[in-house]
Amino acid sequence: MQERQVDCVTQANQVIRADKAGAGDTPKLSQSERAYQDLKRRILDNEMPAGFQALEQELAELLGMSRTPVREALIRLADEGIVEIRPRHGMRILPISVADMREIYEILTGLESTAAEVVATRGLSGEKLATLRTAVSDMDVALSKDDLKGWASADERFHNLLVEYSGNERLRTWVNTCRDQAHRARMATLRLRPKPVDSNEDHAAVVEAIERGDAEAARRIHHRHRVRAGAMLVEILELHGITQL
Repeated sequence: MQERQVDCVTQANQVIRADKAGAGDTPKLSQSERAYQDLKRRILDNEMPAGFQALEQELAELLGMSRTPVREALIRLADEGIVEIRPRHGMRILPISVADMREIYEILTGLESTAAEVVATRGLSGEKLATLRTAVSDMDVALSKDDLKGWASADERFHNLLVEYSGNERLRTWVNTCRDQAHRARMATLRLRPKPVDSNEDHAAVVEAIERGDAEAARRIHHRHRVRAGAMLVEILELHGITQL
């Protein structure tokens, strides 16, 4: 069966977004949302690898709930290009190929660089600048302890904040969809890559450019950072013969 190709922008337009809770409310996750988040976490962390197949009933038993919220969660994951729904056969987790990763990083490079430029142009409050600096500091601390998972978590937080602070909801949606698809590859190659000291320095330089309102520098530095990161990831996959994840 021909594999479904990953088209991040098209899929992002199909993302079903949960309603936001009203101000001051403490939102309680619906069964459907809980199933979605739980299944997505297991897939992105490679607990359920590419090619894994399961029936709705099996997943419902695993999550301790009925089939209906599981079915709703699978529809969302299918819209994001993460799983394939197979009538009478449940779902199958779609693989991501090296070619997919090239395309994903091309999109991430362009969109996140735009976000950095927008943020630097508009400027940030001292509080928001501090949150970016904290993420960079946490990356430094994690590297000093050789805590690569901690570094990856802080790195992801930095990228999420940068895109969030752009204030562009469509850009944020598209980036998040592509980033989710890239997550499995990043985690699988985390210990195969050189220690990411340069990455920390790039992030710090982007924050400095934003603080002084240098939009061109913020865009250029982040673009260079994403190009280098994407090329390194693809090189590692090819070097180790990892054709898909």
